[in-house]
Amino acid sequence: MFIPEHYKNNDIEEIHDFLKNNSFGILINTINGKPWGTHIPLELGKSLDGKDVLVGHIAKANLQSKNLVDGDEVLCIFNGPHSYISSSWYKDEEVPTWNYIAVHVYGTVKIQNSEELLTSLHALVDKYEQQSEHPISLNDMSKKTMRQVTGIIGFEIEINDIQAVNKLSQGREHDHPKIINELEKQTPTEKAVATEMKKRLR
Repeated sequence: MFIPEHYKNNDIEEIHDFLKNNSFGILINTINGKPWGTHIPLELGKSLDGKDVLVGHIAKANLQSKNLVDGDEVLCIFNGPHSYISSSWYKDEEVPTWNYIAVHVYGTVKIQNSEELLTSLHALVDKYEQQSEHPISLNDMSKKTMRQVTGIIGFEIEINDIQAVNKLSQGREHDHPKIINELEKQTPTEKAVATEMKKRLR
């Protein structure tokens, strides 16, 4: 993606934290020359040989699954908080803009076998059930329910390239107090952008 140099994020530890906390992404490949996307959780992990991977699964009924094969390159897009920025919050006249955080991950597909898929499903459910008042486990589900697993395919995406952008009013540091103040008056989405901006004031 196009990233002006002053918005580029090269901090791999920060990017990895972002991916772990914003793991609901968009998997994109090409089918018959047309881009195709599916919104799914894509969990950051490590392959058996220690390489960074994204792990996910999609329904076999999804046409995209029939076009995911070992060795294919795909794009995964992750979005963080974003907000309209009014130029009325600036000291000097300027056009409005948009602040946002986003990460694009390019990688190579490896289709999981049934055992690998089941392992990744257990990890996914266990991760997101931690905050549940009455957490469930795949270990407690009936064979009938677990037969639904036959309707999906699992995969790892070995990460080849990461492109990350933090567009947070860089170059307008003198306006940051006003921008942050205005964002904090709005919805949780805008407040999240304000929080990201404040992190960079420290």
